[in-house]
Amino acid sequence: MGYTKWSDDAYDYLKTSKTSSSVNDIFTNNTKGVASDKMIPFGVKFRESRDSDIHPESLSIAVFLDVTGSMGKIPEILAREKLGALMNTLIDHGIEHPQILFGAIGDHISDRFPLQIGQFESGTEELDMWLTEIYLEGGGGGQNRESYTLAWLFCARHTSCDCFEKRGQKSFVFTIGDEMAWDVLQQAKLKDLMGYAQGDDLTDKQLLDEALRSYHVFHIHVNQGSYNNDPEVLGYWKGILGERLIILDDYNLVAETIASTVAVIHGIDMKKVLSSFDAKTASMVENALVNVKKTVPTKTDNDSGVFKL
Repeated sequence: MGYTKWSDDAYDYLKTSKTSSSVNDIFTNNTKGVASDKMIPFGVKFRESRDSDIHPESLSIAVFLDVTGSMGKIPEILAREKLGALMNTLIDHGIEHPQILFGAIGDHISDRFPLQIGQFESGTEELDMWLTEIYLEGGGGGQNRESYTLAWLFCARHTSCDCFEKRGQKSFVFTIGDEMAWDVLQQAKLKDLMGYAQGDDLTDKQLLDEALRSYHVFHIHVNQGSYNNDPEVLGYWKGILGERLIILDDYNLVAETIASTVAVIHGIDMKKVLSSFDAKTASMVENALVNVKKTVPTKTDNDSGVFKL
């Protein structure tokens, strides 16, 4: 996938068209009460990110949005006004051929659709289509855990990306939410969700190790709501991800956070990235990138620690 190009003109039209739309007008599967058949992961072998004539050096970026409870605000703001900030920050700062996959995360124990999967895309209409194809299930299990590790599972086992396979350049995966991950994915649940044959349960550490082979793995903890500065939740993420945990105090800056992280990891000058933001956003991003810049990894660096935004 990813054979079309980003267009600011097309995005401006899409953005304007959503000005007076309700959430259900934008995310039309909400009115149906079910996830799109196109985003169901059962039996999916691979989602592909490929080079092409117009994208000769593609870079794969998977963005998994928590769609439980209040976290549904983040897909909405991305769809209404921040998709452009995500793409233009990347393109304007050296990531010329981003291919983004949008996915959704819920609770594999209690939700009907705990994993939804789009395609890697570069074009304006395609990105908007997959983002708004997400079903905002709400739900969640009422604990302080969601199934973020399903993103690691899918990226590790069910994606095929030219950036890594042809050039040894790691892809990126970002999960976004406000709770801990479940530390175990039960095989019985994975059989129903993914179509896996009977096997062993999978731990969060196992899945992280698998994903790290070909992905830079980050989690953005949205530090608002019930788990604001929660020591148990933050302690879990710091323990498993360390510096790959980003603590974000304003969910409105998710797009800028993702794009800035990718740019800095790729060696783009921090001042150049900051100059594209307003003063408030630049100040918040700068505080994060001080630590990001110190830990720019090599192709084989899988070390961890914490940067805060």
